[in-house]
Amino acid sequence: MISLADLQRRIASGELSPEDAIAQSHAAIEAKDKDVRAFVRHDKAARAQASGPLRGIAVGVKDIIDTANMPTEMGSEIYRGWQPRADAPIVMMLKRAGATIIGKTTTTAFASRDPTQTLNPHNLGHTPGGSSSGSAAAVGAGMIPLALGTQTGGSVIRPAAYCGAAAIKPSFRMLPTIGVKCYSWALDTVGLFGSRAEDLARGLLAITGRTEFDGIAPAKAPRIGVVRQEFAEAVEPAAEEGLQAAIKAAEKAGASVKVIDLPGSVQEAWRIHPIIQDFEAHRALAWEFSEHHDEIAPMLRASLDETVGLTPREYDDARRIARRGRRELSELFEGFDVLLTYSAPGTAPAKELASTGSPRYNRLWTLMGNPCVAVPVMKVGGLPIGVQVIARFGNDPVALAAAWFLENALAKSG
Repeated sequence: MISLADLQRRIASGELSPEDAIAQSHAAIEAKDKDVRAFVRHDKAARAQASGPLRGIAVGVKDIIDTANMPTEMGSEIYRGWQPRADAPIVMMLKRAGATIIGKTTTTAFASRDPTQTLNPHNLGHTPGGSSSGSAAAVGAGMIPLALGTQTGGSVIRPAAYCGAAAIKPSFRMLPTIGVKCYSWALDTVGLFGSRAEDLARGLLAITGRTEFDGIAPAKAPRIGVVRQEFAEAVEPAAEEGLQAAIKAAEKAGASVKVIDLPGSVQEAWRIHPIIQDFEAHRALAWEFSEHHDEIAPMLRASLDETVGLTPREYDDARRIARRGRRELSELFEGFDVLLTYSAPGTAPAKELASTGSPRYNRLWTLMGNPCVAVPVMKVGGLPIGVQVIARFGNDPVALAAAWFLENALAKSG
């Protein structure tokens, strides 16, 4: 993978020009994307900007995010050729930081579940995950150093795990979702893919201007609570192997690690996530459902058809459960700096299974709004396995510092 931090250091020292850095990404896309198929649009005319902390950094933008100079088709025939008038705020934040938008990356239809054309860069016979399929694969394949994705269930952390990339789903609403096709306004979260935690921290610093992301270093001896989320069904042996490797490396590097259970109200929040997601999806996609029902991708269409009867009372009850879960989860962080759990149920499913994988180990944390960082751990059978580090809401720098600590610990143990 291409490290944003390494590129920034080389550009700052004069060893590499911003133009050459962008040219490297263009060349990598030309060489690799014919197999991986991560991009729906590659802007071959994209050039480096003259200034800004992200000058020379090529960024891929998930194709549910509006761009003024490229179509935004949302993975759907309904929006084939749709050209927004303006860039989404998050795209403008990148541009103002000096980044180069090098293309649009594939998304499942409306960031839901129907697989895209994209293949896993580590094994083309497997899915890259979804819904941020192209962004995860483009970074995991070493085409670009930074990409935008979104997560409503598990659409940033899971594909990052499958593609061997680092990623952050920041605290809810840290990054704006205006100009991003809505699926669920209570859950949709913009996130970043990079090669490691330091890259994510530098990316967030440049995009947001938040000084808390400046000078992040690996945590010294974090207090880690391991949550297996047994209520989310069993994992494959590969996922448990990855979690055990992360625990062992963290303990050896000086962390205190304790396996804990989540409070009952937090477990109940996991159960009601789909009620909030599906109720809001019916409102967010009301026009498409009414006017273009038969053109909606089949798996999403079936899901919408099945959930058409959800009531406002069910939705309001689910929201109350979510609020209670957030309160109890916040109290849990009195004793721990971060939580550690699986990023996905196992390695990436085979492409012929027509699945982007299950978000069942991610959806709770999206609903709770906590920052989550995907950390690659190892390969099992040639496919990546990762874990996710979760911090208290608003403590994104703590999540990144702990993830960086874990990356270093895994590198030493490996």
